[in-house]
Amino acid sequence: MGIIKIKGADLSTLIEVEQNGGKFYDEGVEGDCIEILKKYGFNYVRLRLWNDPYAPDGRPYSAGTNDFDMLVKLGRRVVDAGLGFLLDFHYSDFWADPGKQFMPKAWAENATVESLTKNVYDYTFKTVSDLIALGLKPTMIQIGNELSNGLLWPYGKVPEYDNIAKFVSSGIDAVRAIDKSIPLMIHLDNGGKNELYREWFDNYTKRGSDFDIIGLSYYPFWHGSLEALKNNMNDIAKRYGKDLVVAEVSMGFTMEDYGLYEGLASDERKGYATRKELIDKIEHPMTKEGQCQFMKDFGDVIKQVPHDRGLGFFYWEPAWLPVPNVGWASEAALEYTHEAGPGGNEWANQALFDYEGNALPALKVIKAI
Repeated sequence: MGIIKIKGADLSTLIEVEQNGGKFYDEGVEGDCIEILKKYGFNYVRLRLWNDPYAPDGRPYSAGTNDFDMLVKLGRRVVDAGLGFLLDFHYSDFWADPGKQFMPKAWAENATVESLTKNVYDYTFKTVSDLIALGLKPTMIQIGNELSNGLLWPYGKVPEYDNIAKFVSSGIDAVRAIDKSIPLMIHLDNGGKNELYREWFDNYTKRGSDFDIIGLSYYPFWHGSLEALKNNMNDIAKRYGKDLVVAEVSMGFTMEDYGLYEGLASDERKGYATRKELIDKIEHPMTKEGQCQFMKDFGDVIKQVPHDRGLGFFYWEPAWLPVPNVGWASEAALEYTHEAGPGGNEWANQALFDYEGNALPALKVIKAI
């Protein structure tokens, strides 16, 4: 079996969590979250970037409010800690995922395929150039986020693969123009769905600029069994000859309610992403012990990818504690995405710290895998 080279965490909400009272502890001693994760073998951090996560009147979208300034603050801490840095371009003002890929507000007026292609190039080029000038060169860059259904809708919505390839290639070409050595990732969701990956990458590789890494999301309560993930990773590693990274993964440690920590009325709370009907179908229980066993078994899947193509993983938002005022969307954000809400925390029971910020046993498992 191979070795796991990347043990990463997406910490995009970290500063907002800290600003709203979140504290982190290891064996009862308060410490810096990044340093605690580093102690347990983490060597990479993934940070998302939204173009303009504010309403026209200036209200923030929350969930990290991950604009360029926030990226610089977080990126500085990551680089100073000596960790790798994966930059995750969403090419949206807020969440971009298979259910929504809204173009940035500034790009939307009189948008055309040609203008969007240029916007992607210019924005990517400026962002990466500015980071390098600040001494924050990304170690890896992700061009788009969970692109299973495309990006920059409606022009780049599946099955518009010609446009998808133009937009993604524009981002790739911008980075290559700056530094050809930075590894580039294209990321889809639903890591257990082989037919999705075959259709998407068969279409892209006929049309688009070359890249280095296929990124996958894998949440066991949404994306099938570990066996399905294993089969898909093995197939696409051989089919496309690319390295693989699970760019998002998590597993719950409890189904205990965290409403008292959030401080929200019941109608203001989002509630668990892991509804009971979902967790009843998964292979591991949502307990501390189940989280530990899942991470061990998941690590084995990464390590057995043929030709050591499985580089590693990024645990998604292990530090999103259920503190007040750090939900997945503010009222201003819901206006942008046209969603009903509510916008509270739906991820606290997926973290690698308990609701009071204490390091969980799964961190020792991650260190050992």
